[in-house]
Amino acid sequence: MDISGLFDIRGKVALVTGGTAGIGRMIAEGLVRAGADVFICARKVDQVATTEAELAALGRCRGVVADIQSDEGLAAILAAITPMQRLDILVNNAGRTWEAPLGSVEKSSMMKVYDLNVASTLMLVQALLPLLRRVATVEDPARIINIASLNGMRAADRSNFPYSTSKAAMLMLNEHLARELAGENITVNAISPGFFPSRLTAHMLDDPEFRASVASPLGGRIGASEDIAGTVIYLASKASSWLTGWNIPLGGGRKVIDS
Repeated sequence: MDISGLFDIRGKVALVTGGTAGIGRMIAEGLVRAGADVFICARKVDQVATTEAELAALGRCRGVVADIQSDEGLAAILAAITPMQRLDILVNNAGRTWEAPLGSVEKSSMMKVYDLNVASTLMLVQALLPLLRRVATVEDPARIINIASLNGMRAADRSNFPYSTSKAAMLMLNEHLARELAGENITVNAISPGFFPSRLTAHMLDDPEFRASVASPLGGRIGASEDIAGTVIYLASKASSWLTGWNIPLGGGRKVIDS
């Protein structure tokens, strides 16, 4: 048994949606540092340009300005990646959240969350399947990695009905895709992160009580970039080639404590 290349993803082509901030940025950097040829996509021109420049200084990274909720956005992504003639790794990370107390949840807001977190994710998978199929083999399958959330696995103590239920739907989408694509040598797995730092959560972390409330029982801390990057690299590598349809709770034991 040769284990020297089990976690080697050098030269693989990857796309990370929502790759300019938060967990997406952490994932993209991890893949770049591991030697993958990484595409990132997001909607804002300045954020894409800045992140592309930062990550290109570490390895191979190209940015695509695209909204995966639109046909134009899907076309832009296809136009950028098709010349590579392959896609080894698709990380579905783009998403949004919305919070409102029960009695104040608006249907329009809920559908915006569902559209990006679930429907548009499926549309992107469908659009990129030909490129994933092109490289998929028994020995080294193509990979789809869906970034869900611990909030999709249990009811949170905050009123984020749209977000939690959309991530629960993503986990079922993960299982459906795994079942459909196993025979084509494409693995589909999910990661359900706990609390990680991001621009959206920075103000929350200034509150010591809140920070303590989301800290994991393992180490008494929140998630770090190495945690999410390492898990994605595992799922993208030969080490996980016989794993599909699974969800990895990545919260330092929060799922066990909160169950």
